[in-house]
Amino acid sequence: MKLLYNVKDKPAFGQVLVFAIQQLLAILAATIAVPAIVGNGMSASAALFGAGVGTLVYQLFTKFRSPVFLGSSFAFIGSMVAAFAGAVSAQVGYLGLIIGAAFAGLVYVIIAIIVKFAGVKWISKLMPPVVIGPTVALIGLSLAGAAVKDVFSYGPQDANGSFIMSTNLWVSFICAIVTLFVVVICATYGKKMVSLIPFIIGILSGYAVALIFTLIGIATGNDALRILDFAPFEALVTNGVNLETFLAVPDFTFLEAIKGVKELDTTYLATIAVAYIPVAFVVFAEHIADHKNLSSIIESDLLEDPGLHRTLLGDGIGSFVGAIFGGCPNTTYGESVGCVAITRNASVITITTTAILAVLISFVSPFVAFLDSIPGCVMGGVCITLYGFIACSGLKMFQKVDLNQNKNLFVAAVILITGIGGTAMAIGKVTITSIACALILGIIVNLILSKKKDEDAE
Repeated sequence: MKLLYNVKDKPAFGQVLVFAIQQLLAILAATIAVPAIVGNGMSASAALFGAGVGTLVYQLFTKFRSPVFLGSSFAFIGSMVAAFAGAVSAQVGYLGLIIGAAFAGLVYVIIAIIVKFAGVKWISKLMPPVVIGPTVALIGLSLAGAAVKDVFSYGPQDANGSFIMSTNLWVSFICAIVTLFVVVICATYGKKMVSLIPFIIGILSGYAVALIFTLIGIATGNDALRILDFAPFEALVTNGVNLETFLAVPDFTFLEAIKGVKELDTTYLATIAVAYIPVAFVVFAEHIADHKNLSSIIESDLLEDPGLHRTLLGDGIGSFVGAIFGGCPNTTYGESVGCVAITRNASVITITTTAILAVLISFVSPFVAFLDSIPGCVMGGVCITLYGFIACSGLKMFQKVDLNQNKNLFVAAVILITGIGGTAMAIGKVTITSIACALILGIIVNLILSKKKDEDAE
């Protein structure tokens, strides 16, 4: 893949700003979804702020050489829920979010120190292309259901979970398809700037179609056509439009956490440690997979330069800093990697600007309201391409692996089938995701079969 902008390239300021908005749109839905799922009054704007700050910390540690955005981690949702469930008050729960992120960050720091002295060659032996390629592909494939669910987000389902063809579904589907086709056409046939911002054009096009359907629905009294939800905007104008409603300070996690310090006890600390530390080891495997994928896109091994120890430090400490403000540990985002791959823009300045925008925009209520109002079906149309590119990147990583050899075929087969099949395991309050389970099984199978000579050589 020939990049239009490489890691160190510096596009014009106006272009960088537009590219950054596109990256922000790509990572937004997932970033603000985590606090919504966890609940307990967590703030979406605070999570966005935390993601921006966490990304800046990551960039500092990686010497601005790794073009990826860090957003709220889905892997820690169970841990975050446990932090609130085991707390004697909501304030202690918020404190638990910060302490938990600190525990997870400490795991990354310890592994980073080990990597610094032991090097990364052992990782390449433990996870060669036949292991890491299917795992990266699995990351994209595992998100396929989420993308399709968003596409049909307004359609009813029957008892078996199948979507019922209704007016809601058709409208949702049309908005998603318009978004998808515009992204594909702009990225493929677009000239110059158009090919670099297909997601912005696609999202705006899908939003416009959704707005047209919604206005028709309002005029005719047909609720099935009302795809757009104006509630985020209505909340802004309830008390009149003024500076106070235009700018609002997010509900930062540490503001509530401070109030719970006096109620903290050792039993609760142990609960947090058990909930967060094992998950950090699981996410470590996904960290390597994401950076291997990104390395293949930019054609530069990030595990060597700036080094895995730096990416780990950036990810771990960035997650902790992000959780102080937003409560959510961060992780490198596949949506961000997909955006880099499709637009062929790996300029790290774009990522840094995206992080700064995320911080600033979290204070601007109207823009946050607009982002909240983007229909799920529109984002679904975008995510089909983003997640698809992640899957294809993984397939590309092991395309030179000889699958005629059983020792390779079995490794790839085990990873793909166990991962797509959803082989997740819950051990107490700790959930080992299907991707982590598949990767672990793949590593074990590869170690068992790696000593087998090529069949052609026998």
